[in-house]
Amino acid sequence: MSLRAKINDSLKEAMKSRAKERLSTLRLVNAAIKDMDISLRGEGKDEGASESDVLQILSKMVKQRQESAKTYEEGGRLDLAESELKEIVIIEEFLPQKLSEDEIVSAIDAVIAEVGAESIRDMGKVMGGLKAKYTGQMDFGQVGGMVKAQLSK
Repeated sequence: MSLRAKINDSLKEAMKSRAKERLSTLRLVNAAIKDMDISLRGEGKDEGASESDVLQILSKMVKQRQESAKTYEEGGRLDLAESELKEIVIIEEFLPQKLSEDEIVSAIDAVIAEVGAESIRDMGKVMGGLKAKYTGQMDFGQVGGMVKAQLSK
């Protein structure tokens, strides 16, 4: 079953069970996917968003909510921060399992060998390879430093 179908099924279940928070979050996810479909059609890609596009959308939504929750906490608005954190949990249900640190290191080593990276100048190639294979499975903000350390050896 495709990711888009899973999201739609969950949306229908949320409607039936009258889970307001879940329903509103899933509607936001669906709207973001449809926005991507529309923008891709404007570029001439009639098939719409692919699975990797949907994963990127979900990852971006999680990151946005993490930043918002942090801002709300700093501003003393714990109720809004809690709401953002609940949305993160719902969105993360559709993302693949996060990789452990050991798995991330081995993935970095594999992509470095695959693209033939030898120096820090090849970091873009390595990051591109990681994003293509592991979208939603690792935090690329943290991984960037790890890749830089590996390529600096």
